[in-house]
Amino acid sequence: MSWIILILSGAFEAVWAIALDRSAGFTRLGPSVVFFAALVVSMGGLAVALKQLPLGTAYAVWVGVGASLAIIWSFATGQEVLSLAKVFFLVMIVGGIIGLKVVN
Repeated sequence: MSWIILILSGAFEAVWAIALDRSAGFTRLGPSVVFFAALVVSMGGLAVALKQLPLGTAYAVWVGVGASLAIIWSFATGQEVLSLAKVFFLVMIVGGIIGLKVVN
């Protein structure tokens, strides 16, 4: 169950990162509210997962999931140009996340 919570809280990390970008320095109310709500859910999930998982592994997975989803979102919305090199390195991040799960 800790792994599921960790993955979901990593997804919320991507939500707050995207909302932070959209908030324009907290000058837009809607994205700012989403940012703070997603931040609480994300950090809360990480805290719960840390009860069962080692800090280094949990933190790396949490960041990796959030970063991967944020990059995928940027590709999907056209904010970032999709390239073979970026996909290769994204696959490396995902591979690292899977590797950490396998060895833990």
